[in-house]
Amino acid sequence: MTFVVTESCIRCKYTDCVDVCPVDAFREGPNFLVIDPDDCIDCAVCVPECPVSAIYAEEDVPNDQRDFTPLNAELARVWKPITRTKPALPDADTWSTVQDKRDQLER
Repeated sequence: MTFVVTESCIRCKYTDCVDVCPVDAFREGPNFLVIDPDDCIDCAVCVPECPVSAIYAEEDVPNDQRDFTPLNAELARVWKPITRTKPALPDADTWSTVQDKRDQLER
């Protein structure tokens, strides 16, 4: 099992979760983070760190977010690891409450 970053992270990219990951499983894209399922050790320490509640255990991903499970795996193969906290995107606070923002995902 792995943990999955879902839609709430899009256009926010808060990186609080990155610092606590003991295996550096996060990968960084232009406006979204993903978790590499091959590196994730299922420790769950990242979940409470996410200020927008975007991270779920694979079996707990909401039905309307299930497509993010394979998306995390796909993007983790091409995006580079992120191992340290960085500032969130400049308009992250504005986007943190927006729903239905899949169309905003930059690959």
